[in-house]
Amino acid sequence: MKIKKRNFLKNKKVKEIKNNLSQYEEIIPKKAKVELVKIEDLPEIYLVDDEPLLMQSNDEIIPTLKAALKMDIDSKYATVDQGAINFVIKGADIMSPGIVEADETITPGETIIVLDDVHRKPLAIGTSLITGQEMMDNDKGKAIKNLHYVGDTIWNLDI
Repeated sequence: MKIKKRNFLKNKKVKEIKNNLSQYEEIIPKKAKVELVKIEDLPEIYLVDDEPLLMQSNDEIIPTLKAALKMDIDSKYATVDQGAINFVIKGADIMSPGIVEADETITPGETIIVLDDVHRKPLAIGTSLITGQEMMDNDKGKAIKNLHYVGDTIWNLDI
């Protein structure tokens, strides 16, 4: 893994990122040092106090799983059953039949956190393809595009 670029962000840029994170803004505490790291074949990663807690997805900055583990998640989530877990942690998109619970306020295109149904621990970060209600009602089809999951390169990133 080759680091192409690594630099600290100015306070103005950090405030801008915090504003864009909306419900996830507590990921960046006050006086935290935030670095932008560009690594070959990976999205841009933002280190918050030397931990990879944010990443660039398309034109949006979203939390990584390490950030999701630190947070108390109460919205924008989908819970999958035990049968879906092995597929999710291998990078598969999440299918509607595997979803047992979802936040009903989810709309297509939103960043959501995928949790396991027993321990309610984050397994993946994805983009919703349908609404939260449709995730629970549908008995076939894709519901969430998997962007980052437990065991992938970003999860195992050690800088």
